[in-house]
Amino acid sequence: MNPLDELKRLTSPFPDGPQLFERAEHIAASTTPEPYKQMLVHEHHMTVTMEKYHGSAVDVKILEEAYDDDVYCRKIILTKEGTDVPVQFGIVRFNFQYVTDAVRREIEEGDTPLGRVLINYNVLRHIDLNAILKITAGPGLAGYLNMPEGATTYGRIATIFCNHQPAVDLLEVSAPLPTN
Repeated sequence: MNPLDELKRLTSPFPDGPQLFERAEHIAASTTPEPYKQMLVHEHHMTVTMEKYHGSAVDVKILEEAYDDDVYCRKIILTKEGTDVPVQFGIVRFNFQYVTDAVRREIEEGDTPLGRVLINYNVLRHIDLNAILKITAGPGLAGYLNMPEGATTYGRIATIFCNHQPAVDLLEVSAPLPTN
């Protein structure tokens, strides 16, 4: 997998709107600066990681959705629960053929972050970390994460296997964090 090609594929269902990234660069996981390294370089759900780091549950806000048969794509923001403070921008590409109708319905309702839905339904899952990205914010990402245009943050591309099948492709970008 070429990470930059995968980034284009994940963002392609949402071509309209302000440019998300001024620049995106694939970097080695070992060179990811803290605290982004602890936030991104792992094979766990980002929902849980974000909640632990920020000391708060998170809410999901769906920005856009797109369908192609059983494949559901959405662009989202995770915020600290009960606030408008963004902690993560994300794009999800989910092939629903690998989960039950109940899981599909709850994901489509959009009230609960994806990771929490999969945990709550005890979906057999495994997460593969595919790439770490150093990202310079374009006007779109800057607006979503309340950061200056041209500022740097980090993200990851990952795949969630549900019931041993590659069901979900993810782009997960952290809001800017204080670095050491």
